[in-house]
Amino acid sequence: MSAPAGEFLGVPREPRDGTSRVPLPELDRRLAVADGVLRDRWPGEPAGRQPLHTVYVPADRVRTGLARRWGEQALAALSEHGLPYPDELHERIGRKLATEPIEDLRVDFEDGYGRREDATEDAHARAMAAFIAGRPAPFCGIRIKSLEADTRARAVRTLERFLDALGTIPPGFVITLPKVSSVEQVEAMVWLCRLLEPAAGQLRFELQVEMPQAVLGPDGRCPLPAMIHAAQGRCTGLHYGTYDYSAALGIAAAYQSMEHPAADHAKAVMQVAAAGTGVRVADGSTNVLPVGGTAAVHAAWALHLRLVRRSLERGFYQGWDLHPAQLPTRYAAAYAFFREGAPAAATRLRAWLAGRDSAAQRDSGARDTGYLDEPATARALAGFLRRALECGALDSGEFGVDRYMLDGL
Repeated sequence: MSAPAGEFLGVPREPRDGTSRVPLPELDRRLAVADGVLRDRWPGEPAGRQPLHTVYVPADRVRTGLARRWGEQALAALSEHGLPYPDELHERIGRKLATEPIEDLRVDFEDGYGRREDATEDAHARAMAAFIAGRPAPFCGIRIKSLEADTRARAVRTLERFLDALGTIPPGFVITLPKVSSVEQVEAMVWLCRLLEPAAGQLRFELQVEMPQAVLGPDGRCPLPAMIHAAQGRCTGLHYGTYDYSAALGIAAAYQSMEHPAADHAKAVMQVAAAGTGVRVADGSTNVLPVGGTAAVHAAWALHLRLVRRSLERGFYQGWDLHPAQLPTRYAAAYAFFREGAPAAATRLRAWLAGRDSAAQRDSGARDTGYLDEPATARALAGFLRRALECGALDSGEFGVDRYMLDGL
């Protein structure tokens, strides 16, 4: 007589009372380690606003009122050259440039700053501590030199001088670690942070991905997931370095760009490595600046508009800006992107919220919108609208969107 189905696997027959024959505590025990890894390494999207951009300025060029002057220069460029974008954006962009022209500011002690006498860089490091303590932008920080052997001592010395003068860590402060090429450098950065940070507050850092070794290691694997894990929760972002990365691959200067296929590959790898970890990904910059005559400015603006829009469409909501006259196109591209997508996103999200507990309502919502959205898509719709509100592209209440509608998703 053959054994009942399933018994040869050691699984008891289904009880006659209809209860499960699977011992759930045993299943939980078998998956406990995997559950812990998933919870610890992939906690999901972090709370709080992500800036649309990071502006970096060499430390020797930083002065009090820098953000205000950048806004004034951006407005002056608009006044002189004009910028063709929809009328509805004129007032919104002007208000942004007048009130919050820079969302994230990074004082640069690396490539943009160069090599100086130790006493000179020491003095700049201490002076920049006072500047950062004044919270010149909603998000701010410094970029130190890399932890490669050649610049390691100077990177540590600048960070130490800066932090000793800074004292309390201000909200939104982050250190940019450039040219990361190994997991060991990330581990060393964690050790430095623990050694140098004040008693109150935790130092956090972002990694600049501008070395091929960060994308593909000598063992044929991508080191980025291990780097994120090695940061022990201190890593806030991965930032793509357009020009160092392109040059390292031997790409001719004329063809180094955020949209080069090699750049797209590196950023796609970064995006996958960071997904779900709470680490955000930022695109790079364009060094084609809107300066000179009106024709040259318009050409640079057209390029910047296209590149920013391209990044947004690919899920990169932050990039780097290098010049005050890039601010108008940063905000024009972002605001147009969010405002164009907001009505449909809000309609789909409302339909999903109305139908999530009822199959009949889900079917009705699908008929009305043309979409049968899943919970993951609903979270993406809410994230899109949340970003639109946070950056100023939308006002609360527009298109029926408010924070209450987005809470809990």
